[in-house]
Amino acid sequence: MEDVIALLRESGAMLEGHFLLSSGRHSDRYFQCARLFQHPGRAEAALAAVAARIRADIAAKKLAVDAVAGPAVGGIIPAYELGRQLGLPAFFTERDDTGAMSLRRGFEAGPGLRILIAEDVVTTGKSSGECAAVLEGLGAKVTALACVVDRRTEGAALPWPFYAACRVDAANWEEGSCELCARGIPAVKPGSRRLPA
Repeated sequence: MEDVIALLRESGAMLEGHFLLSSGRHSDRYFQCARLFQHPGRAEAALAAVAARIRADIAAKKLAVDAVAGPAVGGIIPAYELGRQLGLPAFFTERDDTGAMSLRRGFEAGPGLRILIAEDVVTTGKSSGECAAVLEGLGAKVTALACVVDRRTEGAALPWPFYAACRVDAANWEEGSCELCARGIPAVKPGSRRLPA
């Protein structure tokens, strides 16, 4: 875990300030994992322990996975890298013109396909849930979730087995109770998801 945090720091992927997250929450830290993923060797190293734990659980019959899927944009590279390390196909869901998550580009996820969802960062699990809803709507079964950075609030539950490369405590607040807003510090939104106005 400390090695992954060191990789994030070396890559300039762990930022401090006042950030508006894709979930709509505010935080004092932001993880720009694209900075980590621009170095393929670092992406491989960051996810190697996750892949090893998943591989062990598959071998022990605790988990079954046929493919890896990630919600665009942040889940594309982790899905690919975990798929590569596990020897599984990888694909992604993305937002359509209405902003709804969908499966496009000829990717398929039919009945019975067991899917591991991969993300860069998990805060609330909202993107993972949207990705899962699309895949399960097509008959697939989500069997686990993996990510590079787990920054969930302590005790926040997820409906699947969860594999994280590292856990980092980072403050996050609802907009109305943000301590940084109260201090007049402007928020920046470095992520790719548009938030409702």
